[in-house]
Amino acid sequence: MNMSVSLRHRLGLVVGKFSPLHHGHEFLIESALASCEQVVVLSYSKPELPRCDAAARRAWLRQRFPGVRSVVLDDAELARLCRVRCVQPREMPQNDAADHAQRAFVAWLCQHLLRWQVDAVFTSEDYGDGFAEHLSQAFRAADGTHPGVVHRSVDPSRATFPVRGSDVRADPARWRDLVNAFVYADLVPRVCILGGESSGKTTLAGALAQALGAALVPEYGRTYWEQTRQDLSLRELEFVARTQVAHEIAAAQAAPPCVVCDTSPLSTLVYALLDHGAPSRTLVALSRRRYDLAVLCTPDFPFQQDGTRRDAAWRSAQHGTTLALLRRRGLPFLEVSGSVEERVAQVLEKLT
Repeated sequence: MNMSVSLRHRLGLVVGKFSPLHHGHEFLIESALASCEQVVVLSYSKPELPRCDAAARRAWLRQRFPGVRSVVLDDAELARLCRVRCVQPREMPQNDAADHAQRAFVAWLCQHLLRWQVDAVFTSEDYGDGFAEHLSQAFRAADGTHPGVVHRSVDPSRATFPVRGSDVRADPARWRDLVNAFVYADLVPRVCILGGESSGKTTLAGALAQALGAALVPEYGRTYWEQTRQDLSLRELEFVARTQVAHEIAAAQAAPPCVVCDTSPLSTLVYALLDHGAPSRTLVALSRRRYDLAVLCTPDFPFQQDGTRRDAAWRSAQHGTTLALLRRRGLPFLEVSGSVEERVAQVLEKLT
């Protein structure tokens, strides 16, 4: 059902996997914003699709639409919300579940968990009218005064942005002009190299990037320290971690086959833990940035002092703390040892 663009709705709803978020999705959300007093966005996917997990989708929506309330669900977040709301948990439907199962789940979310009394849904899909009717019936059954839910169809032919999420997942480079730069950077495979001082981390990063034909992102913390020559405060460590991520995003825009990162915000977190005892929330959040693979360099050769490093005991503490964090978070990682050539071979074997 198409309505006049000038018609204002009180609360509009946009639902999608957003795997990944592309310009077509953004156009849909922007259309809702132009027609509603408020807009809420719901994203769920089961199973989650490659490089489009809940954390990534949450970050994309917050970055692109910071003023819009968005709820991004996976099983853990759904369980958390149910506990907070004291609501009996409900199973999230699979992506290939029938339309009626998807509609019933969204109606339950809106009524019992999120408490969104929407009066319009925005889609670019054929199922939009049936979706709106199902929500109308659910809301009216609970509250006979509810005005019902209107379906606002937005560019169903996708003439404005001819792209689908499956297209982008299959070939991100081909569709990069229809994906925001912040989102696109997460679609390029990323490998980060971790390790203590004098553990061969930078040497391995360069050799691996060459072997993969990948873009190499240097360690910004080293550059920053060489400029300041002093112990870094928590605020400075946050700046280092943010800049490291910004450099990764910039490197990914050239559409390389892979990005190899000489360190990650997790390493910056280790410095905060060892130097300050406790990190800031911002740094902890930055350190949760995900990589396709984290490679941890074993300090299996004598410590080499270049005039900027601390000592072997510090290197050992860095290695132990990094290893503990990787294990505690359940992140995919590979611990490598031996010569540079042996380490490169170990990583390539893991990636194939």
